[in-house]
Amino acid sequence: MKTLLFFSIPLLFIPLVWSGYLEYNQDVLIPEGWTHAGRVDPSEELELTFALKQQNVHLLEETLRLVSDPDSAQYGKYLSLEEVASLVRPSEMTQKVVRRWLQSHGVSNCLTVHTQDFMQCTMTAEVAENLLQGSRFHHYVRDGQSLIRSSAPYSVHDDVHQHLDFVGGLHRFPPKQQEPREKRQNFKAGLHLGVTPAILRARYNLTAADVGSAQNNSQAVAQFLEQYFHPADLTEFMNLFGRTFPHMSQVDRVVGTQGGGKAGLEASLDVEYIMSTGANISTWVFTNPGRHESQEPFLQWMVLLSNMSDLPWVHTISYGDDEDSLSTAYMTRINMEFMKAGVRGISLLFASGDSGAGCRHLGKEKNSFRPSFPASSPYVTTVGGTSFKNPYKVTYEVTDYISGGGFSNVFKMPDYQVSAVQGYLKSVKATLPPQSYFNTSGRAYPDMAALSDNYWVVSNRVPIPWVSGTSASTPVVGGMLSLINGQRLLKGLPALGFLNPRLYKLKGQALFDVTEGCHLSCLDEQVQGKGFCAAPSWDPVTGWGTPNYPELLAALLTK
Repeated sequence: MKTLLFFSIPLLFIPLVWSGYLEYNQDVLIPEGWTHAGRVDPSEELELTFALKQQNVHLLEETLRLVSDPDSAQYGKYLSLEEVASLVRPSEMTQKVVRRWLQSHGVSNCLTVHTQDFMQCTMTAEVAENLLQGSRFHHYVRDGQSLIRSSAPYSVHDDVHQHLDFVGGLHRFPPKQQEPREKRQNFKAGLHLGVTPAILRARYNLTAADVGSAQNNSQAVAQFLEQYFHPADLTEFMNLFGRTFPHMSQVDRVVGTQGGGKAGLEASLDVEYIMSTGANISTWVFTNPGRHESQEPFLQWMVLLSNMSDLPWVHTISYGDDEDSLSTAYMTRINMEFMKAGVRGISLLFASGDSGAGCRHLGKEKNSFRPSFPASSPYVTTVGGTSFKNPYKVTYEVTDYISGGGFSNVFKMPDYQVSAVQGYLKSVKATLPPQSYFNTSGRAYPDMAALSDNYWVVSNRVPIPWVSGTSASTPVVGGMLSLINGQRLLKGLPALGFLNPRLYKLKGQALFDVTEGCHLSCLDEQVQGKGFCAAPSWDPVTGWGTPNYPELLAALLTK
């Protein structure tokens, strides 16, 4: 297993002449729940991440389109990490300007990644505040978690601004952890009492033989927000629920540091269901609490992807934040990182969220729906949620009312989905929410879905019933895509990579269409808590529907 390590870079002192400043992040809002715990001592060390401007952004996007389109001659001809680095590596000028700027402030303890588009530098708070004019670092606490963030916007000299996308570790607070929901139901004799691996295999038509066998196949989950899994829980889960099919009971690799204390329900759910659906496939866990209070775990994971030459083919992530809480510059750069993964043949799946269409209060009794990111990124596959029509039987599926979905207010609708989304908007025009609530020209999500309601999970050695959320459906879909990757690799075909262009060309083939139910939204007079509703073909609650595994396998084995 070849893994590229961070390496230090020499910073030569060359005087700079500055001509002005440009401010980043004009509005800094401290999210609800975080409590100020005092100013940071000037001598306290911080670790900040500098995102350097990349080259060939449009060429990267075009390359992703070509390697992901099954009708392209370039389909499946993925790039190595070295080739990606050659494509996007910041210009010599950008690297020199940023290095000189840092050195002129006495910053020399820096690491970079293989693609040279991220630098992580350690410095004192006093140096950081001089470097990033206007920043003021403070301690904040919430639920026992401590962070260092700046309470004020920062600015950099305009000579440097044109060479930086953003500086990480200043303003972004982690979103409030949405634990999967637990709910109680009355049991009925003779009927199933919740979703288990056996129930999923029955619904999606996987047999006991549908398990991994390819040696060069692997999958991963990524966990943030102080979430950890316990190996003993995974063993117990497989003892209880994995006896009818070959499986692994241990994670092959943990990247990062597992924290102590109790297992998180979210982390347990992710690992147990990607490994029972994508059974018998080597599985990695990325667990990144951050090495320092000033780090951002999600950004740390993205940096890791830019620095590892050998990665699993499928990654599932149950993480998101409100689009409007993030800067466009930050999200645009994260999209670049998603594209870098896609051109390497990596499939990134994100949960669509558990807030339906969401709701943002704009004042004076005016509301709008509230899309989530990265679910709204055009460069990932977003997974929504469903429920059984009868919660006690393996029946057809309807929408899970919490299933996140809607339209981005930042990113335009990608070409691969225009026909499908416009078809939906036209077919349900009479019953759509008011157009003031959503952006009809934005990236629409989710792309597909799976059951997200009433799961069994083992956490802290205790079997827990009735756990729900799109953090359940996402690893289930990820596991099935890993199985398909395994079959493709055995046939000498490349991994699926960025799935969406191919998924939308299937036009619902090989998926169970979900046509009943709506998800939740703003509780106001106009929409009265109702967001979008499912409809034939694609819809912004369940996407194209849920996988019919044998048919999806056949459809995705043709090229």
